[in-house]
Parts: sequence; C-alpha cells; structure tokens
Amino acid sequence: MTSDQPAVERLRDYLQTLSPQARAMLTAELERAVLRGEDDAGSDLVLQELRRSMRAAAEPTPRVAHGARRFFIPLEPFLFEGPADHKRPGRLARASLDPIWRWIGRDLMPAEAQALTEDIERAFLAEDPAKADQLVRALHDRAVQRIKEAIAALEANEKARRRFAVQVGTPRAVDDVTTLMRILAIRDCLADLARRLPDHIRAFEHEYIDQVKGLLDGARKALQKDASQRADVCLFGLIMVSNRLAAPWQLIRIATLAAESDDVARIAGTPYAVAVDIVLNDLEYAVGELRSELKAGRPVASLLKAIHDAARGLRTEMELAVDSPWSRQLAAVRGAVSNLLSAELETTAGRVRRLLRARPANEIVPGSLLDALDVHDVEARVELVGACRHYASELAVSEVTLRTCSELTQYLETGTKILLDTLRHAEDGERPFRQSQVDAAVRFCRIILGPDYASVLAKAADVAVQGGSAERRAVRA
Repeated sequence: MTSDQPAVERLRDYLQTLSPQARAMLTAELERAVLRGEDDAGSDLVLQELRRSMRAAAEPTPRVAHGARRFFIPLEPFLFEGPADHKRPGRLARASLDPIWRWIGRDLMPAEAQALTEDIERAFLAEDPAKADQLVRALHDRAVQRIKEAIAALEANEKARRRFAVQVGTPRAVDDVTTLMRILAIRDCLADLARRLPDHIRAFEHEYIDQVKGLLDGARKALQKDASQRADVCLFGLIMVSNRLAAPWQLIRIATLAAESDDVARIAGTPYAVAVDIVLNDLEYAVGELRSELKAGRPVASLLKAIHDAARGLRTEMELAVDSPWSRQLAAVRGAVSNLLSAELETTAGRVRRLLRARPANEIVPGSLLDALDVHDVEARVELVGACRHYASELAVSEVTLRTCSELTQYLETGTKILLDTLRHAEDGERPFRQSQVDAAVRFCRIILGPDYASVLAKAADVAVQGGSAERRAVRA
C-alpha cells in the first residue's frame, strides 16, 4: 500500500481484511450512530464502502431501525448502487438514504420524525404491522409537505441552496430530496402499478407494450388534476418497467408506439418520450461501470453486450436526426466507450508479448513460474479483445480491434512455436517457468484462435516435455 494511494482505495483494502462478522458488526454500529443523529466525520463514506464490500461478497447487509427501513420502502425500485454524485433522473443512490434520513430527523421535522419512529418501533415490537404501516404513511405525508416547503424556500436563494446541500450531505442534495418527495407523493399509484405490471418481460413486444401503456394511461388519467404528477407517473412507472425487462433498452418501443412513428420529433411530443431519456441515461451510467470494471481488471463482456445492444436499438428503432439532442447524447456515449476500449486494446498485444517472450535461461530463477496475477490480468485483456470482435462496429472500435486481433493472432501462431522449442530443451530448473508460459499461451489461444487450436497446443506441449526428457536420457546414457 503506497502513501499516494487514494484514501478510498486504502479504506476498501482495509475493509477487505475484516471478517464478514466484523464487517456486519461495524455496519450495524455505524447505522445506529447515524440514526442517533451522530455526525462523525467520514462515517457515511465508511458505511457506503462497507455495504459495497458486503454486497460484492454476497454477505447479508444488516439494517437497523424499522422506522428508517419502512420509510424508504417505496424508493426500492428506484435505487441504484453506484456513486451518489451520478445524475440519474428518477433514481436515487442507495448510499444517499442514510444522510437523507439523518437530515429528516435532525433538520426537516425532528420532533415528528423522532416520535413517529419510536411509535413505529413499538408497533413492530408489539407485532402490529398494520399500525406500523399507518404510522409510516403519516410520516410520508408529513415529509412530502415539509420537503415541498423546504424546496420552495430555496428558490432564487443561492446561499440557502448551499446551506441546504451541507445539511442534507449528499452530492446532489436538491435533486435527491426532490426525487424522494416526488416518489412519496404518488407512492400509492406506483405501488398499484408495481402489483399489476408483469414480473418479467423477455421481449417488449406489442402485447406487453399495449398492456403497460394501458396501465400507465389509466394511472395518468387518475391524476389528471396535477400535470407534474402525471409526468412523474410516466417517469417512475417506466423505470419500474425497465427493471423488469430482460433487455432494458427495449423500453423505447413504448415511445415509438405512442408516437406511431420512429421520427424523433413526433416521439418527443408524447408523454412517453421520457423512455428514451431513461435508456440514454442508463447507457451513460453503463459507461461509468465499464470504466470501473476495466480499472479493476474484471470481465466486461456482458456489460459490452448491454451497451452494444442499447446503442444499436436506439439507432435502429428510431430515425435519429444528426442534430437532435438524443443523437448527440448517443454519439457522446459511443465516443466515451470507444476511448475507454481503445486505450485498453492498444496495449494488449504488447502485454502478451512481454509475458510470453522466450527468456534466456540466465533470466529464469530455478523452479519459478509466471506470476498468476499477471497472467490473469493479461487474460482479462485478451478476453476484452475477444468480446470487442462481436461489438466493434456499434462501439466504434472496429479499426483498433481488427489491428489488435491481427497482432495477437500473428504472435500466438509464431511465438508458441518458439515456446514449445524452449520447453523441449529446457533444463530441470527452468522447465516449470517454460511450462507456465505455454499454459498461459494455451489460455490466450483459446480466446483468440479457438478451443481446437488451444487443445492442439496443449498436446504439443506434452509431447515437447516427453521428447525433451527422452533426449536428455539418451544424452546421459
């Protein structure tokens, strides 16, 4: 661990050293501190990273205080696990819930929140969930009204907005609190939609589109006196639909159906145009995920497929005019993906060559092997090349992918012959290292040249080892 390593990365490394039990205990204690209103510096960051590490390890994440848990239940379909500073209309970062809850109990309505929370806790202890639900509803109603008043007081008052941001404690305080208010204001309508929507939609075709549109139209009609809430029903309702789609990009089909056209001007004029905004925002978020996964050296094939399918769907299902805002937004996404992938692809062939180069015997420590982490990292990069072959055109990396594939193919076809020759003539001390190079080459060949080629190479390595042993026995004899 170096002194210039970012603080967050050092924190993550430390939390990974803790046992699951220790992480659970620390999380529970920090949550209790948050709900007591204790504002310890850095506790929010530690709690966020604890939960992230526990989710990554598939550990159960403890929660305390029934009041806080029940209060945020209506938000569950709209939560995401990523950074709280990412703009995602209609969604909230899960990491933002704790600071928002603390703000509600400390600044927005301290006496009411405290009293109702205690009553909710008592109701659960008394095993009276109906009473608890009634109390939560009361807390929701009061929160909506108080948040409206708080947001209204920020109009044209920059100083008040800055103070509000500090009080709430999230990177996008006004947006986060406004999203909370909008969801709670129509929570019953959204809950009814959630019950009536299909649980899973493999393909968003006419049958499902008509059903979903009918449900949303009915919900909008019930709120005809409030234009802003009608728009909110579309936004949050479509996000719930997106969560249930096997291919979330297909959400745009409800917009083209509503417009009865693929023309963006006509689509933009319908209430369901927000479906396109949701898909594009999800694409932008996926770029951030891609950046993080590449940095961590994790496989990204499924993520690339999702980005590719969404980009292709947007271009084929709609007639995107070059100068339209949606077209420019999609172009920016494709450009960002192209830059990320190109930077990785351009160094892959060099990394493979450095790992597999035939070293002279005096550079090999007797009995040593290739570093397993180095092999895993290079293999992940080769897998990225293999994945990009399927999605290169839509992700704007055709040229660099073709060039990298050509370089890898040429090197693996010629370089493995040299590796086999060095393995055949290797002395006992260097043979483990030579063998580990061939084993790595087999893994890379399986990705670039196919499993048949890799199988032949593995068999050739066995023959080389046996042949070399026979030659050395003959010489000694």
